[in-house]
Amino acid sequence: MNKSKLIKKGNLYYPTKEFKKRALLNSSKIYLEAAKNPIKFWEKLAKELFWQKKWKKAFLHNPPYFKWFVGGKLNITENCLDRNLEKKKNKVAFIWEPEPTGERERYFTYYDLYREVNKLANALKKLGVKKGDRVGIYLPMIPEVIISMLACARIGAIHVVVFSAFSSQALNIRLQDTKAKILITSDGYYRRGKVINLKQNADKGVNGTEVKKIIVVRRTGNEVFWQKNRDFWWEELVKNEKDFCPPATMDSEDTLFILYTSGSTGKPKGVVHTSGGYMVQANFTAKWIFDLKEDDIFWSMADVGWVTGHTYSCYGPLLAGTTFVIFEGAPDWPAPDRWAQIIEKYGVTTFYTAPTAIRMFEKYGADLIKKYKFDTLQILGSVGEPIDTAAWKWYFKKVGKERCPIVDTWWQTETGGILITSLPGIGPFKPAFTGIPFPGLKFDILDDKGKSLPAGKEGNLVLLPPFAPSLLRGVYKNPKKYLKTYWSEYGNKIYFTSDTAYKDKNGLIRIVGRVDDVIKVAGHRITTGELENAIAQHPDITESAVVGVHDEIKGEVPVAFVVSKEKKKEKDIEKEVKEEIRKVIGPIALPKKVYVVPDLPKTRSGKIMRRILRKLFTGEELGDLSTLANPESVKKIKEIIAK
Repeated sequence: MNKSKLIKKGNLYYPTKEFKKRALLNSSKIYLEAAKNPIKFWEKLAKELFWQKKWKKAFLHNPPYFKWFVGGKLNITENCLDRNLEKKKNKVAFIWEPEPTGERERYFTYYDLYREVNKLANALKKLGVKKGDRVGIYLPMIPEVIISMLACARIGAIHVVVFSAFSSQALNIRLQDTKAKILITSDGYYRRGKVINLKQNADKGVNGTEVKKIIVVRRTGNEVFWQKNRDFWWEELVKNEKDFCPPATMDSEDTLFILYTSGSTGKPKGVVHTSGGYMVQANFTAKWIFDLKEDDIFWSMADVGWVTGHTYSCYGPLLAGTTFVIFEGAPDWPAPDRWAQIIEKYGVTTFYTAPTAIRMFEKYGADLIKKYKFDTLQILGSVGEPIDTAAWKWYFKKVGKERCPIVDTWWQTETGGILITSLPGIGPFKPAFTGIPFPGLKFDILDDKGKSLPAGKEGNLVLLPPFAPSLLRGVYKNPKKYLKTYWSEYGNKIYFTSDTAYKDKNGLIRIVGRVDDVIKVAGHRITTGELENAIAQHPDITESAVVGVHDEIKGEVPVAFVVSKEKKKEKDIEKEVKEEIRKVIGPIALPKKVYVVPDLPKTRSGKIMRRILRKLFTGEELGDLSTLANPESVKKIKEIIAK
């Protein structure tokens, strides 16, 4: 158990001697070794995994295209499952915590999971699924979602997971684009005590697609529409199947999955991830960043509908041979401290969540969690958006008790795995700073002309060759989009992340926000992330979102939306927020207006949809709001603006 507080030097924190001793990586020499020859470094890591046939060449670059572990043959499930049977057959792979508190949790050992995956793999083959076919997965966070992903990977089918809270229209777009012939869904699921009829959405979602068969998991027992010869109950399909299915031989560059990035405008992009490079990155980022060891219990709160769920609620922990928790439901339901109860119930050692969730926990007040010691926690993680200083400090003090390093992780759907963060056994950790690139990766911060910027100067974050093995290989069926989005800003040898960032004098990177979240006020570049960070210093503000709106004189001006925990007059809050911004940034950044709102529009992964807020001023179509966790918030904000 980790009892000592982290060592503080100025505004930096470092792991204690006791923590370093136990950590898998505890010397910064790893960075020097990796920088000397990044390709050799990744090769060395890849050798620790099981390959059916070794690669001929580690890295091949034909800008903007590249390949990793060329000619290597593998199956990711042999590394997630078969490899763990020898010594970990009866070890718990994952624990499933259902939403209804009266329902019992379920434990799956590595052997249980192996058998279930193989049975479904055989059933899929009988339904005519072949290597390279796309299979849609539209499931909540229940054990079958993990089994489905792995069963597809077992037979070389490409899984296309669609977040269960997405609308039938969002599902339809993804099924049409991939021409999936099979969909795996459930009758329903629980969300804040209600039963959501998922099958109804699935039935609408398959209209006009090539889906011929639907596999349905019985979860809630609600009545569903049934079409004979098209719909099949999961349990009946797998009942008589053998519990061994030979793993398909996959080329390192064969597609493992397609995952769509959701946008409030236009068609979502199908991000293509391959088998070999993704496996290597998922394994080592999970193992080293979360310091996963034999006795750890890891909980990533992410739903598998998002990339964080793919990599750290499924593949990463299984590759590392650890035990992890998955949870159906909302972390603050039926009680606001449900998340804390789960940490204590299972003795979670690493907790990985989003700044949005952290601010929500903070909103309920520290008194709520006073009774929790959180003494099993060793590491805290943050993901999804830049974390502001206030949320970082609250998380560090109230949840981590100043003992736990916070690994603030930067990555994207496109990168497949974490690319920037300080490693827990090495550090340093600094509030609101993500940290340093993962060993073997090279980043830079460039100005608009492509010039490398010194410390303290804000610019565009870019990734340089040889790139991360898990970086996307394309946008499904849209090569033009791939080139335009990622390889056109600075030529075809530099991956453009579309994020703005700067480094401090220690080389730690702070992600400021998306490039399109830059407001140009009278020729000055101000990022919404910096403004939000300044607003977050206000003790009563739990959340904020800043957008740029058109101004005839200044070109663009910031407008702020804030959620306050105190019931003060709007004009008082506005005055205080402006004072905070004036103090932290200066008068140039003062917002034209501050709106006090009950909630901000967010995706289910916790990302604030600033684009929707911006559109409330431009009069543009808002698009499909069903992908939001709280679509009702938009109507309320509209009314507040109209006032």
